Amino acid sequence: MYVPKLDDYVKWKDHEGWVYFQCSEYITIELGTKLKDKEQIVNGTYHRKDHILLVCPHWLWNELEYIKHRRNKVL
Repeated sequence: MYVPKLDDYVKWKDHEGWVYFQCSEYITIELGTKLKDKEQIVNGTYHRKDHILLVCPHWLWNELEYIKHRRNKVL
């Protein structure tokens, strides 16, 4: 069975995107990002984007299709 890793690009059902978070219980798949308004950035957050994430629990990882990854070859 495929075990997803951070920065893998996967397809799950009708959705695809980058694995944004991974732990033993679930992964999140980043479907997209959106720039925050200037007001939101000024009011105490350091993050400049909102991330649209889809949660995939570990018991459904067998439905994931691995496409590619974006990890560096040299560390």
